Amino acid sequence: MAPGNFTRVTEFILTGVSDHPDLQIPLFFVFLVIYGLTVAGNLSIITLTSADSRLQTPMYFFLRHLAVINLGNSTVIAPKMLINFLVKKKITFYYECATQLGVFLVFIVAEVLMLAVMAYDRYVAICNPLLYMVVVSRRICLLLVSLTYLYSFSTAVVTSSSVFSVSYCSSNVINHFFCDTVPLLALSCSDTYFAETVVFISAATNLIFSLIIVLVSYFNIVLSILRMRSSEGRKKAFSTCASHMMAVTVFYGTLLFMYMQPQTNHSMDTDKMASVFYTLVIPMLNPMIYSLRNKDVKAALKRFLTDSRCSFKSM
Repeated sequence: MAPGNFTRVTEFILTGVSDHPDLQIPLFFVFLVIYGLTVAGNLSIITLTSADSRLQTPMYFFLRHLAVINLGNSTVIAPKMLINFLVKKKITFYYECATQLGVFLVFIVAEVLMLAVMAYDRYVAICNPLLYMVVVSRRICLLLVSLTYLYSFSTAVVTSSSVFSVSYCSSNVINHFFCDTVPLLALSCSDTYFAETVVFISAATNLIFSLIIVLVSYFNIVLSILRMRSSEGRKKAFSTCASHMMAVTVFYGTLLFMYMQPQTNHSMDTDKMASVFYTLVIPMLNPMIYSLRNKDVKAALKRFLTDSRCSFKSM
């Protein structure tokens, strides 16, 4: 705790995406549309991969959980953000802020790991197709997903506890649109070395570990595709992982841009734009990426709509 007399912060004020009053209503509608598309798209993926018997494979099992994670990530951020566009004083209470940070960390770490798991799944499918159903059995799928959520929850508890173990005194204005680690620690009136170390080690470990799995998996996938003699085989193999490659590129590209930029060019405004992208825009884009480039998902959607139409007519 900080020495001396101080008033303990019981609430924080978020500056939001922009502090210009004229932009609040237009931004509200922009992000309302983004969140609406995110909910509709990810719920569609969850429904289709759960209901359609032809999508009961490991790839779509992992895709369903990625959709759950994307939906959860956006829902932690968007509703509060939308409310703040409509009010003058953007207040979030201390424990509300701590809860938002903790739940956000659960979903963002889970997304990093789930993309790595999906890359491994594609590696096995393309490089070891004969052993696919053995190596990526239902039991293994459940184990990988369970470990992803368990590790994400553990990481979130440790990291958020570290961030809120420091003292927050007089300053309570968070230069962000949600409670994130860096802008919160910038407000602390006590030593933040331990908390910053925990945040850095956690972020670096998760990002590097998952990125290594993704890069190694796709390196072997590319080598395997190049060895194929049939152009049709190469095309089919590439099409099975094209959507995931696109999603991985967008997600990791945003995170690397955010964390690898020179300190001299680093600013909270840049962080805010990057945060908007990986918390709200990417969860909206992922269902589009996987559905528009995936024949199985498009076919399942057509069957679902046809069955729904027939059921409605028979009523």
